[in-house]
Amino acid sequence: MATAAQWIQGARPRTLPAAIAPVLIGTAAAFEMGAFRPVNAVLAGMVALLLQIGVNYANDYSDGIRGTDEDRVGPLRLVGSGAARPHQVKQAAFAAFALAMLCGLALVIITQAWWLILVGLGCVLAAWGYTGGKNPYGYLGLGDVFVFVFFGLVATLGTTYTQAGHINLAAIIGAIGTGLIACALLMANNVRDIPTDTKAGKKTLAVRLGDKHARESYVLMLAVAILLVVVLAPGRPWMLLVLLLIPASLMPSWLMINGRKRKSLIPVLKQTGLINLGYSVLFSAGLVLTRGV
Repeated sequence: MATAAQWIQGARPRTLPAAIAPVLIGTAAAFEMGAFRPVNAVLAGMVALLLQIGVNYANDYSDGIRGTDEDRVGPLRLVGSGAARPHQVKQAAFAAFALAMLCGLALVIITQAWWLILVGLGCVLAAWGYTGGKNPYGYLGLGDVFVFVFFGLVATLGTTYTQAGHINLAAIIGAIGTGLIACALLMANNVRDIPTDTKAGKKTLAVRLGDKHARESYVLMLAVAILLVVVLAPGRPWMLLVLLLIPASLMPSWLMINGRKRKSLIPVLKQTGLINLGYSVLFSAGLVLTRGV
């Protein structure tokens, strides 16, 4: 039986900022439009967090039964390490998805936007299909696309819409930015696993790009995400606060380009997660201060 600490590790806490960040940005965009709804924001946050935890457990289960995690370097994998039985991890994933759907249903009832039920079902199917099923898209190099769409665009714009009833340019820019940083986090994880993923037949985008170009893409995604706020600066000068993240991005970028040992890339996951959280806080602060002005 896995311990409580191992279950927490299996939920991959370092990836959870990727779920919180889009909700913060989406809520700040709604606030700027004078449409902040705290209950809706909390429910959106619960949906995002539970989906992230669910996809982490689902990934652990699917990769574990396929043998992808047998020679893994990095955070604990419950199935691959033998700490938990596959069916237990699968049940944990489904439990997280079920709770996410309940929170999502409550949000739909409050907003009366019934079409969002289809969006929610799409999120759950995408979460499971990343590494689950007969043809997981994560093994085809499409994982980054789905992360950008669901943990960037859908999470951010969905949060804004459920509070304001519409979206604006700030929400769109924020969605693109946090989506790119979430993809950078996934790239950091997958670059570290290129040798084992290649051996297991898991053709992630990092595997397809090759080690050198995959590392460079990480830096490019961070740079575009941070510099994109310049688009909003003419009417919202406080958005330039996001540029304060440039110094914090230098160390993980240096490690990605120069770290040759697989273990040297492990800290990049935590650093990228904190960058995403910092991005969401500074981006949101820029919008709130703009509203105050």
